[in-house]
Amino acid sequence: MTVRRTLAGLVAGGLLAAAAVLTSASPAGAENGTGELPFSSATTVGLHNTYEPAAYPYLAQALDTGTGMIELDVWTDVITGEWKVSHTNPLGNSNNCTAASTPDQLYGGGANKNLEHCLDDIRVWLGAHPGAGPLVVKLEMKGGFAADFDLGPTELDALIAAHLGSAVLRPADVLAKPGGGTYASLDEAVRAGNWPSRSALAGRVLLYAIPGTAELSNPFDTLHTDVEYGRHLRDLAAAGRVGDAQVFPSALGAAKGDPRDRYAGADAGIRPWFVVFDGDASTYVNTIDTAWYDRSHYLLVMTDAHLVAPAISATDPTAEQARARTEQLAKAHASIVSSDWRRLPSVQSLVLPRG
Repeated sequence: MTVRRTLAGLVAGGLLAAAAVLTSASPAGAENGTGELPFSSATTVGLHNTYEPAAYPYLAQALDTGTGMIELDVWTDVITGEWKVSHTNPLGNSNNCTAASTPDQLYGGGANKNLEHCLDDIRVWLGAHPGAGPLVVKLEMKGGFAADFDLGPTELDALIAAHLGSAVLRPADVLAKPGGGTYASLDEAVRAGNWPSRSALAGRVLLYAIPGTAELSNPFDTLHTDVEYGRHLRDLAAAGRVGDAQVFPSALGAAKGDPRDRYAGADAGIRPWFVVFDGDASTYVNTIDTAWYDRSHYLLVMTDAHLVAPAISATDPTAEQARARTEQLAKAHASIVSSDWRRLPSVQSLVLPRG
């Protein structure tokens, strides 16, 4: 983005309106030529736990930084049949989403809304900033899906489609060959370089899901989010309905070799449906050949960027420190550098060539 805005400017209605017009004028990366890079060939910066009120009073303020990724923690409330957004409460919302239907409602009114309303805020914000993005939305499924209670992958797809509509970059969009026909899998598509350019994805959203902390620590949960959505995507493709899928499954955890090797036996067939990988930045940098991800055109999200040696502040490094860390991880082939650098819009809005 060509305009950087401060928190004070966001609060002032007149400045907000003026900045919105200017910010929407040109896609992110236009000023340094990265807008024409394929989506997988750039490095951007993302915000961890963006939905928390302690991070920003309103979710839109996080988007105003120009960040390349936001994160939402999602709980399936089997009592009410709702998708709740909070860090630790599976039965209630604790977030900065406002259920906006117009741009001015993004910065006022009550918060603590369900997932669909967080998606509404994203849609409305993008509508007011058509040159922004592409934006990645990371969904941590805190307790996993609850398909037996109609809170499974099918229902999540329907919810996203209803509230984000054509703004979503779906797996089907990446599978589609430019000259007609489709690739057999996401792995085949991205290895062939079928990601659109960043400029072609202005105003668009890619969503990916990871298993949640509560899910991973639950000894009775034997079907984790990655496997469940991977099966769902594979089966939709086999049934000729891959267009229904709205989410990319992600292999969680930095690991040597191909992390998809963990999917074995009956689940070996889901491997080629994983092209998004998420894990600890320090582990990637110190022990793993991350160039493999880049050569394959996979998306690689490096988390806890501040802990890479020498460690810097998790929340308030200097702009120079945060930029240097982002440049370091871009050279280490990160697609997204995830952090809690909430007060550094000049860093959050960075778009760098990857590798």
